[in-house]
Amino acid sequence: MSSRFSQADQEYLKKAIALAKLGRGFVSPNPMVGAVVVREHEIVGTGYHRKFGGDHAEVEALHEAGPQSRGATLYCTLEPCSHFGKTPPCVNRVIDAGIKKVIIGSVDPNPLVNGRGIRILREHGIVVETGLYEEACRELNESFFKYITTRLPFLTLKVAQSIDGKIADRHGYSRWISNSFARKLTHRWRWQSDAVLVGIGTVLQDDPQLTVRHEIGPQPRRLILDTHLRIPLSAKVLTDEHSSRTIVVISTSCKEMEKVALLAERGVQVWRIAPGKNGSLNMVEVLDRLGEEGIASVLVEGGRRVFSALLEEKLADRLSCFVAPIILGEGIPAFHGLHIGSMSEAITLENLRWKVLGNNGLITGRIKYPEVE
Repeated sequence: MSSRFSQADQEYLKKAIALAKLGRGFVSPNPMVGAVVVREHEIVGTGYHRKFGGDHAEVEALHEAGPQSRGATLYCTLEPCSHFGKTPPCVNRVIDAGIKKVIIGSVDPNPLVNGRGIRILREHGIVVETGLYEEACRELNESFFKYITTRLPFLTLKVAQSIDGKIADRHGYSRWISNSFARKLTHRWRWQSDAVLVGIGTVLQDDPQLTVRHEIGPQPRRLILDTHLRIPLSAKVLTDEHSSRTIVVISTSCKEMEKVALLAERGVQVWRIAPGKNGSLNMVEVLDRLGEEGIASVLVEGGRRVFSALLEEKLADRLSCFVAPIILGEGIPAFHGLHIGSMSEAITLENLRWKVLGNNGLITGRIKYPEVE
């Protein structure tokens, strides 16, 4: 970290980061942003982006600070916006408030911003410094950063496996490999994601609800990859109170028109996607459609063919793997059909984090694909 930032600077921006996290699950596809206004070594205003379409963090913090904003320093996790969207440009509010200095964690990669906000502030005589806790601020909005630059959602693979890499016994039974701590954390991840995705095999085997139950938060969209529309009409994702948040993705070659009509009557969306390799769904087109729908983050919960297809096509971004202290021997492996024949072709994880959850371990990291020669 650059020595140009004082200990106080660090503490104020850490406060802004903590505030930003309060918006998780409520602001997508916007970024999470926190802001703190400091004058004469005292915090006079704080704010964070609370919900999509609502006031931005800077506006909220400046409103709380009121006249004390004049001559103060603004700490912000992300570069203030400089364009009209759901709300007016934040840079205008910063300038009008009389802020003399702005310390920013990360530049906003949004093509409509991307340094423009910083430039405008400097043109109005405001001192701007960037890069304080930049890595933490970028990780905070990794989903937004990918979505705003590619229009594709950020994909996290959630795997629960035995020590020997099995996600179920040989009969397909998997309840419960992970413990209660891991399952509660999964529910948190669900409400923090825009959508949860599984393949039809998981629905046929486990009949999951894919809802948030052990946490308080918004219900995600539920995406079922079902090439030939094999999903039973009695499936929980089709019959519960959240059925209108279920999306079933089928192939354009599927002829089950009567069943499609029945699903529509229940408020279930059916997307038709062209087939890809081996007649399965074209995952790139699936992600394109998700992006068009404003879905910026997806928690992928299974099964092994879905995990492997996303890794094979280099579409997954993060892996979070729970490991239970059991050995299943002839069970079903977490990944299937990956064409990796040597160490040089191996998929690896970066920025690893380890955590102990009761008798389970959790390893999470960004996925790094091998360089193509």
